Amino acid sequence: MEPHIYNVNINWTKDRQGIMCSPELNAETQSQPGCIEVATPPPFPKGIPGIWSPEHLFTAAVGSCLMTTFLAIAENSKLDFTTFSCNAKGKLEQIDGKFLMTEVLLEPTVVIPNEKDKERAERILQKSEVACLISNSIKAKVLMQPNIIIA
Repeated sequence: MEPHIYNVNINWTKDRQGIMCSPELNAETQSQPGCIEVATPPPFPKGIPGIWSPEHLFTAAVGSCLMTTFLAIAENSKLDFTTFSCNAKGKLEQIDGKFLMTEVLLEPTVVIPNEKDKERAERILQKSEVACLISNSIKAKVLMQPNIIIA
């Protein structure tokens, strides 16, 4: 596969916040298409609540990568499921004077209609975690606690 480039432009707007846009995206978010506000999170000096932070985006990247990887593997495996959701918790620590995202805990939930597919759904989640390109690109530990529900 050829390399892919993803373009993001970030511009400071005021205080400790800015706007992040991608010319490749056109989903209307906030006041500009393809853009989201980003800011320093509240635990830091002059942090702003209620706005996406780099730490939230990092955690979201890991969680959304698990989802998109799961969707591809589940489709290829012909897994019958009705719902996928994932809670993700990113852990920020200060180590040797540096702030690091040290861990991301993923808590995916997959709802399947047939109990006979439970082990297969678990295997597909495990394969998804191993194949996730974002998790494979970072040095933070990624943990997963899957939950399979039969409904």
